[in-house]
Amino acid sequence: MEKVSSIYQRATDRKGGEGNLQLLLTPYHTEASGNDELTRLGDDRFLAHFTKKVFQSGFVWRVVEQKWPDFEAHFFEFDIFKIMMMSEEMLEKKAQDPKIIRNFKKVQTIRANAQMIYDVQVESNGYASFAEFVAAWPEEDIIGLWAYLKKHGQRLGGNTGPYALRALGKDTFLLSRDVESYFREHKLIDGGLMTKSSLNTIQRCFNEWQQQSGYSLQTLSRLISYSCGDNSLQV
Repeated sequence: MEKVSSIYQRATDRKGGEGNLQLLLTPYHTEASGNDELTRLGDDRFLAHFTKKVFQSGFVWRVVEQKWPDFEAHFFEFDIFKIMMMSEEMLEKKAQDPKIIRNFKKVQTIRANAQMIYDVQVESNGYASFAEFVAAWPEEDIIGLWAYLKKHGQRLGGNTGPYALRALGKDTFLLSRDVESYFREHKLIDGGLMTKSSLNTIQRCFNEWQQQSGYSLQTLSRLISYSCGDNSLQV
């Protein structure tokens, strides 16, 4: 297994120097910075980000961003209790409004994912909020949190759940095309990307790299993507 130092050097060479690479590794803006801030987020922000990523999946992200203020207004700023009280007929009516993206199947996920968030507070011992539940989940098993969102939520599998977690401020790697390419080129995985075997191998690698470097999973994920694949040189 390749050392982080080797990955870093290759990424530096590909991006035209350490200064350029460090600029690219600068963290994106997220709702929270670290688990302490994450615990202070309201349930509404989790539901909002889950919903945004569901609608962005397979669609033009820019259009979703443009329509997002109307999503917030139409769905009560994602108050989970108000969302859970919405009838099927009300959801269907909302889904027909041209101010949002008219996709009834995706609109239905809003209520389903609100229920997931509520259920965590009712069923999980010791968690006063969904934010506490997410913040407490160990990053060395981040794929376990992905699996939870996929199983208990709707349309949060694949990269949708991880992208939402990243936007909220939960440290996670992402399985972009470049990251997948790295693992295949280095013969670390050879089956399906989302199989249990592949995900466990990828998690173990990230855990080891994190122990070597002290970098966040987000930084490691981006560092790996810059060290290989088709992303262009930034010189």
